[in-house]
Amino acid sequence: MVTLAAVPSRLRSTERRAPSASVRNVRPLSLLLWMVLAIGAVAVFAYWGERREFAAALRDFGAEQTTLARAVAPTLEGGLAPFQAAARAIERPGLVRVLVQGPGAPGLMTSDGKQLRSPALERGLAEGRDWLRLSRADAAQLELPARTAMVGITHFDVGARRWGVAVVASAQRERDREWVAQWRLVLSVVVASGLVLGFGGLALRDQRKQMLLAKELAVAAVQSERDERLVRADKLATMGALATGIAHEVSTPLGVIVGRAEQLLLRPDADERSRRAVQAIVEQAERISGIVRGFLSLARGDSPVMQLVLPSALAEVAADLVGHRFAKANVQLSASLEPGLPKVACEPRLMEQVLVNLLLNACDACQSGGQVELRLLAEGSRVAFVVTDDGSGISSDAAARILDPFFTTKPVGEGSGLGLAITSELVKHHRGTLSVVARTAERGTCARVELPAATEASRG
Repeated sequence: MVTLAAVPSRLRSTERRAPSASVRNVRPLSLLLWMVLAIGAVAVFAYWGERREFAAALRDFGAEQTTLARAVAPTLEGGLAPFQAAARAIERPGLVRVLVQGPGAPGLMTSDGKQLRSPALERGLAEGRDWLRLSRADAAQLELPARTAMVGITHFDVGARRWGVAVVASAQRERDREWVAQWRLVLSVVVASGLVLGFGGLALRDQRKQMLLAKELAVAAVQSERDERLVRADKLATMGALATGIAHEVSTPLGVIVGRAEQLLLRPDADERSRRAVQAIVEQAERISGIVRGFLSLARGDSPVMQLVLPSALAEVAADLVGHRFAKANVQLSASLEPGLPKVACEPRLMEQVLVNLLLNACDACQSGGQVELRLLAEGSRVAFVVTDDGSGISSDAAARILDPFFTTKPVGEGSGLGLAITSELVKHHRGTLSVVARTAERGTCARVELPAATEASRG
């Protein structure tokens, strides 16, 4: 029997489980940190790639100056004048200069005969390099803008004399392009970061709203479930109190009936038929008394006293008890059982009452000429009592509430709504399950009771 004392613990366990959904959500700060780290990694990789591209571009630019130096160097065979004329043809003021170093000369000569000194370029000529990169200070010494410059170098022999030719080109435009590319990269990263963080912030805000909504829904669900449990517990408590009161009030007139019936049995002038009728009254009164005692024991929460009983014996007694009701309603009752069914541990009179309630409900649902079947099945370690009828059936909404106390589908005055609720509690008392569903393939309802199969160790 469900008691009010058992309800709060279940409610507390439900409340402890409800917030678990929010734990599975990603923490906003962690997500934001990962977004920032991802943006930083993309920015560093992009900057590294841009620097590599610029270094490769400078090398190509230096190789171009080497090609120019090799192209102008052969004019030295005609002397300095033809060389200087050729040099002036490829020079560009402020951007490109052509220099020549004579055999044993310490400095560098320009196309207009001017002498210049550049230790870095002179080392490059002495080392026989093809190209080199000059710093801003080195470029300024050669009267070029104080920007990075690239030098293409070649050597040319005129007779026994070796000349060094250098074409120096300012990398100002390349550097400007690099700066533009870098700023474009920075701007792209900033815009992309803003978009990512903006959309990420919106996503986090939506996630937070969803988390709050989910929390509110979870709280509402817990409150709704708690309210439903409290209402059900209140109904069960009322049902228990009502059953206890009825059982107490019934016991007195029941004792009077038994006493008077026993007096009739002692009369010597009673015929055999009368004696059998009075004996049936005594037996049924004693049965009612046993059921009352069982209900009182169940309501008090006493430990059940189980017996090992064959399922067929329970079904036979229940069918005998309801036989007159089926005959009166012109409804056919049939029974089928599998051979070799194991015993079940139960209080016989209470389990017989469970089957009686299910059979009477099935009978009430049928019209004249209807059929009700009681089947006994063995399913693994459980025994099933299945009651099916071809009556008017039951809706899915009613099936969901059919076991609630005081809920009934019968007309007013024909049902109390306690029969299936009490039946459900009796089945739980025997560690079983009760389900009532509409039959899918045909009309009617199917009520199913499952009890664990028992052994001698199951005796209470």
